[in-house]
Amino acid sequence: MKKRWTASRKKENVQVEWKSFQLNPGLQTDPGKSATDYLMEIKGWTREQAAAVNKQVTEMAAAEGLEYNMNQTVLANSYDAHRVVQLAKEEGIGSEMEERLFKAYFTEGKNIADHPTLVSLAGEIGLDTDRVKMMLSGKEYEEHVENDIYESQQIGVRGVPYFVLNDKYAVSGAQAAEVFAGALEKAMSEWKRENLKSSL
Repeated sequence: MKKRWTASRKKENVQVEWKSFQLNPGLQTDPGKSATDYLMEIKGWTREQAAAVNKQVTEMAAAEGLEYNMNQTVLANSYDAHRVVQLAKEEGIGSEMEERLFKAYFTEGKNIADHPTLVSLAGEIGLDTDRVKMMLSGKEYEEHVENDIYESQQIGVRGVPYFVLNDKYAVSGAQAAEVFAGALEKAMSEWKRENLKSSL
């Protein structure tokens, strides 16, 4: 999943739009595998090496006030979760759905490919559960997800997190706050210049 940042008229009013993206579209959901198992499999690492990386991620998250339990994560394909986010976006609560999914995966060790789990999580943030069940039973919002993924490929996204500011400036990876502040300032300044010209 990536974010697209669009500067609006006031600096303090930044619109965040979540976009669908999958690092490994062909990933097979396996509740018996954790993030550690997955890293061992795709990287060829030892369990100790994979555990060390997950420990580092957990510590970095804790430094930001986040609780990560990487040893409890469930290996899951996120495609249907992205479909739920697309539905939530139309209801104006896309960010709430994203945050709930992050907590479910990283903190609670939930299987975010499991439909009953997705329905329950969606209900917690205010989506109609019957509507979510109906959506998941068919192919609704698949086109939205595929369009986002195609758009990401066209602009060269290869990893997450990935941020696009004002449809022009990209920030890739987990960067320091100063990097984001500088990029946002640049995007905002350009946005103001462009809109000033168009209003003349």
